[in-house]
Amino acid sequence: MTTREDRLAYLEAESKKRIIILDGAMGTMIQRYGLTEADYRGKRFADWKQDVKGNNDLLSLTKPEVIKEIHTQYLEAGADILGTNTFSSTTIAQADYAMEDLAYEMNVESARIAREAADEMTLKTPDRPRLVAGAMGPTNRTCSISPDVNDPGYRNVTFDALRVAYKSAAKGLLEGGADVLIVETIFDTLNAKAALFAIEELFDEQGWKVPVMISGTLTDASGRTLSGQTAEAFWNSVRHVNPFSVGLNCALGADLMRPHIAELSHIANVRVSTYPNAGLPNEMGGYDETPEDMGKALKEWAESGLINIVGGCCGTSPDHIKIIADAVAGIAPRKLPELEIKMRLSGLEPFNIAS
Repeated sequence: MTTREDRLAYLEAESKKRIIILDGAMGTMIQRYGLTEADYRGKRFADWKQDVKGNNDLLSLTKPEVIKEIHTQYLEAGADILGTNTFSSTTIAQADYAMEDLAYEMNVESARIAREAADEMTLKTPDRPRLVAGAMGPTNRTCSISPDVNDPGYRNVTFDALRVAYKSAAKGLLEGGADVLIVETIFDTLNAKAALFAIEELFDEQGWKVPVMISGTLTDASGRTLSGQTAEAFWNSVRHVNPFSVGLNCALGADLMRPHIAELSHIANVRVSTYPNAGLPNEMGGYDETPEDMGKALKEWAESGLINIVGGCCGTSPDHIKIIADAVAGIAPRKLPELEIKMRLSGLEPFNIAS
């Protein structure tokens, strides 16, 4: 069986040869199973004091076979990297279900399930190890924006509270077997900076580290995060951690996301990742962009030299990932640019000072 070091060495080398494939949406796939409140609860939480249906991360404890089956479908579709079922596995996000004390266990078990699925696929294709990315979502609170329109200075979470929650999540993910950590769907850069600070703090304490991927979310066609930053300003805010990759996911379909990925591809001296939605939600909350639509769009991105890592977010399925993987196969990954040395600062806009 491969070790984490073996897999990371493979990822480093392979990412120079080809475009790496991420998996697709977890929530979209869970919906297909039509799970009930009783399914979410299982025996262990049969008497829980409130409804838990919709807490998808809980399924790693109550329906692990479903989560593993979804992972396996994505691997069979061509994914190199599986994202763990931990989008909301922080004490802060789990407070909605009064399950804060379960957050650490969710991270460990979710990573363990993904690790098991990835290792089983690696046994079938030993020349192509499969990796696990420990997913760290944005939480349901924002450090930069007041939730009370009548009190702009009010915050319902602090940087330190986020730091503590993220550090626990990262530790659980690594304990469960994650190869890399991905801070994803970032709508508030300050939340992300708390996560990145926590990760660095954990690395210092344990004396070893893993690659970190960063993926932001531009909430509309204006090209800004919810907290107001442009793509370049966002990159300037997080580049100091020297991540394995930076990119964008969620919120937009491939057509609307393309110009922002193109911008990142010119300004980031690390790998660029993307996993767009299958279009924008329709009137029924579904997603209409077909696997063929996404495959065609993302193939053009690849041929234009914009991306190093690609997958799918909301509305995508193993069918999407298979078409995308086939579409970008044989296309060289984006070359990392050599950039002029500058002081790169940011507020809502970037502020770059050349020497």
